[in-house]
Amino acid sequence: MTNEPASDYLSGLFSLEGRTALVTGGSSGIGRAIAGALARAGASVVVLARKEAELAATVEELTGGGCRAAWVSADLSTREGIKAGADAAAEVFGEPDILVNSAGINLRPPFGELGEDVWDATMTVNLDAPFLLGQRFGPGMAERGYGRIIHVTSQQAHRAFVQSGAYGVSKGALESLARSQAEAWSPYGVTANTLVPGFVMTPLNARLSSDPEKVAALAARTMTGRNGLADDFAGAAVFLASPASAYVTGHSLFVDGGFSVH
Repeated sequence: MTNEPASDYLSGLFSLEGRTALVTGGSSGIGRAIAGALARAGASVVVLARKEAELAATVEELTGGGCRAAWVSADLSTREGIKAGADAAAEVFGEPDILVNSAGINLRPPFGELGEDVWDATMTVNLDAPFLLGQRFGPGMAERGYGRIIHVTSQQAHRAFVQSGAYGVSKGALESLARSQAEAWSPYGVTANTLVPGFVMTPLNARLSSDPEKVAALAARTMTGRNGLADDFAGAAVFLASPASAYVTGHSLFVDGGFSVH
């Protein structure tokens, strides 16, 4: 065993140099933090979302810091939009080695009032998009012998609270999708895992974030005594995207300050 410098050892484990990543929902919240982490770890990152101003600001920050990044505006609320976004993203730096599904919508009317329109919209963005993107890119990853699929799910994938509604159903299904993808492609070097946030102060949680009492109560449910920050996901995302996680697949990694076990 050679006594190699720590930097070389860490690069061998975690470097994403030469890899290409696609991050949906990568212009805000957890997705933006993950896009930045992957780019700073060496990956060429395509950020995909709807809002062009937020996309441009995200990529400008990354390229200004010496990273290789680009953006694609796409509508994940229709299957046609999902497929068009995938094709456009693949044209930028080539077929991705890393797929991060962070885009999501959170529509939670009282369950008795939940209509088919809310159900369909939720399932399309939160479940159909990760499925179709996986079908588009997973086989190519398997052919090349390296791939990482990372889904961002939710506590509602495991327990119902604060009106889980269709959102909780979509996130539970997304964790099952990860297991199915892992079963299909892990023999060929492709892992599929999920990151499970606690309560994180992001635009997606604006409704709860605006209530100081609920924010404090949620923080008290953790073991760390605070709610999550988007940057808390940087290390976990790099780990799951890197060679270091080759034997981790079909797994749900909770990044929640102990929220789920307290």
